Amino acid sequence: MSNPVFFTAAGSLDGLGPGDSFMLDGAEARHAVTVKRLEIGEAVDIADGAGKRLTGTVAESGQGTLTVLASAVQEEHQPAVRLVLVQALAKGDRDELAVETATELGIDAVVPWQAERSIVRWKGDRAAKAHAKWQSVATAAAKQARRAWIPEVRAAVDGSGLAAAVAAADLAIILHEDAKRPLREVLEKWHGGVSDADAGAGREVLLIVGPEGGISPREVTKLSDVGAVTALLGHHVLRSSTAGPAAVVLASDILGRW
Repeated sequence: MSNPVFFTAAGSLDGLGPGDSFMLDGAEARHAVTVKRLEIGEAVDIADGAGKRLTGTVAESGQGTLTVLASAVQEEHQPAVRLVLVQALAKGDRDELAVETATELGIDAVVPWQAERSIVRWKGDRAAKAHAKWQSVATAAAKQARRAWIPEVRAAVDGSGLAAAVAAADLAIILHEDAKRPLREVLEKWHGGVSDADAGAGREVLLIVGPEGGISPREVTKLSDVGAVTALLGHHVLRSSTAGPAAVVLASDILGRW
């Protein structure tokens, strides 16, 4: 069974190696001590959310602190092709469910999208709180999945902002029920055309998912004009909370991430 994971601040594990001690404090330490009830000698992982993982055993626990003796410290590099979920805001917390599941499946970043047909709106104070909630959901899901990387929830975008992101991406795919080409075909063709040198440079694929009412024809046209392609995920219409995670699974297999 894999070790439980607790997060610390990015960079706080730098310079540590086997035999060194690390003291975890704050909410994560309290969770380890009071909820998980970790005892001296138990195995545990401490990750900084930016790819560094310390594996060790509990040496000491106190009120609000956990001291871990490191047996190994490893750097987990990001995949050569990073997957970014562009998730339209959706009602009933379905957008948060998409973020949670996609994180467990390995998504590298998430972009909240205020689509034309999104019923939910992020405005004023609500926008900051909603963004923080998405990041909290991603962090909790990364912890559950024992990940060393916490996906970044990027700034929310509207149609113009998404068009700019599409234009800058290596590949942007609109998951659309009226598309002619299957997602597998689109990904295999693109991946086959990427040279080894380019693949090692770190490339991003955007997976664009619309809201409950779907992506409007005007949005499809606007995004296609700046380089996006449409792709069919399957024969059935999926919920906004399901499409993104399903695409992550297929893309991770085709792109050699799994």
